[in-house]
Amino acid sequence: MISFCKKCIMPSSRPRISFDKTGVCNACNNSEKKKLINWDERKKKFLEIIRNLKENKNRNKYYDCVVPWSGGKDSSSIAYKLKYEYDLNPLLVTFSPLLPNEIGEYNRKVILDLGFDSIFVSPNTNISKKLARRFFLERGNPKVAWDAGINSAPVKIALSYKIPLVFYAEHGESEYGGHVLSEESLFRRDLREVIEHQIGDYPENWSNDDIDLNSLAPYIYPDKGEFDEFKVEALYFSYFFKWSMFENFEYIKKNVKNFKKSPERTNGTFTDFDSLDDKIDNLYYHMQHIKFGFGRATRDACRMIQNNQMTREDAIKNAKMYDNEFPENNLKEVLSFLNLSKNQLDEVINKHRNNEIWQLKGNNWELVNKIYE
Repeated sequence: MISFCKKCIMPSSRPRISFDKTGVCNACNNSEKKKLINWDERKKKFLEIIRNLKENKNRNKYYDCVVPWSGGKDSSSIAYKLKYEYDLNPLLVTFSPLLPNEIGEYNRKVILDLGFDSIFVSPNTNISKKLARRFFLERGNPKVAWDAGINSAPVKIALSYKIPLVFYAEHGESEYGGHVLSEESLFRRDLREVIEHQIGDYPENWSNDDIDLNSLAPYIYPDKGEFDEFKVEALYFSYFFKWSMFENFEYIKKNVKNFKKSPERTNGTFTDFDSLDDKIDNLYYHMQHIKFGFGRATRDACRMIQNNQMTREDAIKNAKMYDNEFPENNLKEVLSFLNLSKNQLDEVINKHRNNEIWQLKGNNWELVNKIYE
């Protein structure tokens, strides 16, 4: 039987989530712990890292750090703060969305026009399509290889340019309910974190008769020998500064006047400002609902509850209204990218339904138990 967090509405079917004796999930408990953190001390630690960075004589003398950058509110707020609040010169690295859209391209241009340098990594489209289709069929997730790319590319570029720091956004396992590998993993991202929580296995294993090992180069994380030659650290910005997706949006909206949100509500949720740069994201989040029983509205609402930006009652209303919404927007392009018909898509979706979560009533699938009536 699926249970739900007593504070937010996240179900126990979320991978790696846990609940305490009172029925509160580890993400909500982490949000309470953050209230006890001395953020001034965390900021001092950040400034110490920056001072040490400036004294590093072996590093690139032009770029201070790399920011993995989609052009969205979170990575753009990090880039803006580093450059204009802390006087650093970040190099922005974008691993191409599977299906880039106009608003993502527009917001990237708006940010770059403020005075940033960037590198846009565009892997072989044919390979990208094959991997997206393969992992959608196998795992119900078209973005497995993309997840590998956004972990690999920024670190590879940092090594190539001798830039010692990479600033990722938030530590998702602690922020949203997962397994924290160690106290150090809250601060520093390493290969174990990448493989266990971001990708699931090593991209080197993906080669077959159709995809050779060289074609997988954009997705393969640097080996230990490369780090021995030049030390690069991947750090979480959320360790030093309290994390909130909504506050990041408010920050970037305030400081970048032309930054755009979606002209309409995003499929599957009540928001119009989050994960806007990839047309395949609507299907990606819908599959989260299919496999684990919570949709994009639940995801967004829980994050806002944990930052005191939404009540539990409103979260339940939003989940009821939007979680099960089918991803109609951009569906034709998504099907073409994945080389699937609509009937084949439906077959894959139903293949990945968890029988402990879903039951067929007549011709309709319904959740076995849900947070709303």
